[in-house]
Amino acid sequence: MTKDSPGRFDVLVIGGGPAGVAAAVRSADRGRHVGIVDDNPALGGQIWRGEFVQPQSGDAAKWSGLVQAPDISKFNAKTVFSQPQAGILLAEGADGVIELRYEKLILATGARERFLPFPGWTLPNVTGAGGLQAMVKSGLPIRGKRVVVAGSGPLLLAVAAYLRKKGAEVLLVCEQASWPALAAFGLTLASFPEKLRQASQLRKQLAGIPFAANSWPVSAQGSEKLVSVTISRAGKLQEIACDYLACGIHLVPNIELPLMLGCKVSDGFVPVDEWQQTSVPDIFCAGELTGIGGIEQALIEGEIAGLAAVGETKKAKELFAARKKTYRFARALKRTFELRPELKNLPKAETIVCRCEDVPYSKLKQHSSWRAAKLHTRCGMGPCQGRVCGPAVKFLFGWNPDSVRPPVFPARVESLATSNHGA
Repeated sequence: MTKDSPGRFDVLVIGGGPAGVAAAVRSADRGRHVGIVDDNPALGGQIWRGEFVQPQSGDAAKWSGLVQAPDISKFNAKTVFSQPQAGILLAEGADGVIELRYEKLILATGARERFLPFPGWTLPNVTGAGGLQAMVKSGLPIRGKRVVVAGSGPLLLAVAAYLRKKGAEVLLVCEQASWPALAAFGLTLASFPEKLRQASQLRKQLAGIPFAANSWPVSAQGSEKLVSVTISRAGKLQEIACDYLACGIHLVPNIELPLMLGCKVSDGFVPVDEWQQTSVPDIFCAGELTGIGGIEQALIEGEIAGLAAVGETKKAKELFAARKKTYRFARALKRTFELRPELKNLPKAETIVCRCEDVPYSKLKQHSSWRAAKLHTRCGMGPCQGRVCGPAVKFLFGWNPDSVRPPVFPARVESLATSNHGA
């Protein structure tokens, strides 16, 4: 395997979702040589998956056009896995390892769904909510399939609407948040006309589909695959026969790269200053890494980071007021979809928590820290490197990852040899 060196970038952006694209565009606007790296086959991230090829929304069409600027070099289907030395990252793709040199770095690695273990959650056809949506977008046939959508957060409604549009029979949408919390959130939307419009559209698209607050899955039944799910619905158990359970408990940021690069992390997010700069000089963060706040916050933070990284602080400051408004929405999201303590009681002694290493809940309960659990059970040491079980044990036990070392994602042996060889 060879290591290619595409050159040095004034600004390197990791992540091709809304925040990363906006950052790359704004840095390139100022005449800088910009690189943007994403592990998906095309830019757009989870929000605009597939839309940079066939845009379905105005925002996607706008930014997919802007990111085609000649000063932006795009590296799709590439995963950054190591930093051999300051100012250099290595990324792996099907065609080998590339070396990425930079002056300024903007991290916009987005977020992923949080999964909480419950009996049966490892059955085939029990998926993430966004995960099932992504599979359907990639060609999974869903027409006529019975689906229960459950978990927490606005993503549930968007997924349910998409699945129905594709012909699925959505039986129920379950939200763990309470009715009073959801009502208060609805009042908050009055200050955000665009969000209110989106909510109104979703309501129309979901007409006739039952919605249950104070509700969550407590078990999934089946032998070779899912056949039914048992829901705690306002305190009463209800078993529902279904073909798929799409379950996502809101979102958690992808903080592996910031941790590897030495950025400070607090309460699961990366603190930044007014210019989106992290605790490490010349490294900026934007989007869900700094807080879950939706696409508008991601775009504005990306623009600010892109401008600040090239010294355009005056122009960046013009966006501060708009960013402040998005933070109000982010705070409302956090209040509304805070996880209730009852969810800590979902796993039984035999329930698998770490799917990669088949570690049950009973073995983890014997330990007092993430490090001790890893040493004795290998929890978090499988292919996902704790990306699934890490947020779960943080919620269940209050544990935090003690360190992140390269490779931060699974990599081929020859890629690791390239990394060890140095730059």
